[in-house]
Amino acid sequence: MTHEFRYDVEILHLLVSPAHAYFGRARDGAADVATTDAETVEVVAGKGIVGDRFFGKAAHMDAAVTLFAIESLEAIAAGLGVAPFDPLLPRRNVVLRGAELVPLIGHGFVLESAGSAVAFHGGRHAHPCAWMDRVLAPGAHKAMRGRGGLRCRPVGSGTLHRGPAVLVSPVELDPARAAHASVLQPSRLP
Repeated sequence: MTHEFRYDVEILHLLVSPAHAYFGRARDGAADVATTDAETVEVVAGKGIVGDRFFGKAAHMDAAVTLFAIESLEAIAAGLGVAPFDPLLPRRNVVLRGAELVPLIGHGFVLESAGSAVAFHGGRHAHPCAWMDRVLAPGAHKAMRGRGGLRCRPVGSGTLHRGPAVLVSPVELDPARAAHASVLQPSRLP
């Protein structure tokens, strides 16, 4: 018997960008790329978010959509002793409040918003790039390790809406741990 856990969350931001902004050398600066903080986004199973840079790219099918807990970003800023960051700067697609994401790695889950449900499969950590030291603050790259978000494969099509949402999970989550870094423990094998 499969259990289902339902968590009230909020979709704060839906980032759609047709191109990469952080590539090359950080000292050269970010590319000037149009980025939309959308009210709604269309998600297509097996492809990603319509209009996004990862949509339909074979190399990114298992990680076409990135979810990110705003609590992580707030904890990083607090830990570095700086003002809160613009939540769009890390360039994660879906910025949530109230969602512990790491336990979803390897599991199917659903985000329900405004009457629509989109199914995902949790793939892997969204590792931060060295650009975070430049676009957020010095030390942000290291501070973001283990809490850079969750790369996902969309397994269902639908619309995500900004605002109140429900995260439907097959595993129990602890929303109070949304800001905690997930640290891989070293192997105990000889």
